[in-house]
Amino acid sequence: MSLFRAFSGSEPVRTLIAGEGENALMLRQPQPQDHAQWAALREASHAFLQPWEPLWAADELSRASYRRRLRRYAREMREDRAYPFFLFRLADGVLVGGVTLSNIRRGVAQAASLGYWMGAPHAGRGHMSRAVQALLGFAFSELSLHRVEAACLPHNVASQRLLEKAGFCREGYARRYLRIAGEWQDHLLFARLASDTAAPQGLATISAASVAVWQAQVPADPGAPAGAGEKEIL
Repeated sequence: MSLFRAFSGSEPVRTLIAGEGENALMLRQPQPQDHAQWAALREASHAFLQPWEPLWAADELSRASYRRRLRRYAREMREDRAYPFFLFRLADGVLVGGVTLSNIRRGVAQAASLGYWMGAPHAGRGHMSRAVQALLGFAFSELSLHRVEAACLPHNVASQRLLEKAGFCREGYARRYLRIAGEWQDHLLFARLASDTAAPQGLATISAASVAVWQAQVPADPGAPAGAGEKEIL
């Protein structure tokens, strides 16, 4: 697998592979050269994404905002607080969406939160299901997490099905949990444990095959404000 360079540094970029054949995806740490594809896909998918995400800033898709996003990503990865990925079709390098492990808590918790978004032209093709399975393998094997949590809006049936397919169990209902589309909204709460026996098929092999290439350090970040992250879009 080819390794890219992180933010013009000398260290290899974090990379995972999900699926195989024509359906294979590459999960790769976001890079400066991804801005054009990312901005175009997000702009084309705005109406599709906005009901499930925090409101976008006025300059959400600008190059300056994207640079701030990359600096935040670098800081969070360096501090073991979050691991963001863009999803690319392996066959042609087309960006289809993104997925992130965030809010990582160590100590007695060893837990993280899962967030994801999919571009409108690529929804409903199983891409996110494959990506989530690969990310779970990384979370439980390489990061040694005990628990991965996720939340979705009660009317987002597609997101609920994706989580259940990935072995997540519904654990509760949180009132006015997150501010989505400008309003505090209730969410269903899901979690997947490393010890759960109802693992998605191929999780262990995905982990073993993928995390061997996860060897990277990210450059220092002078600091940048956090932006709106992905939520639960399929």
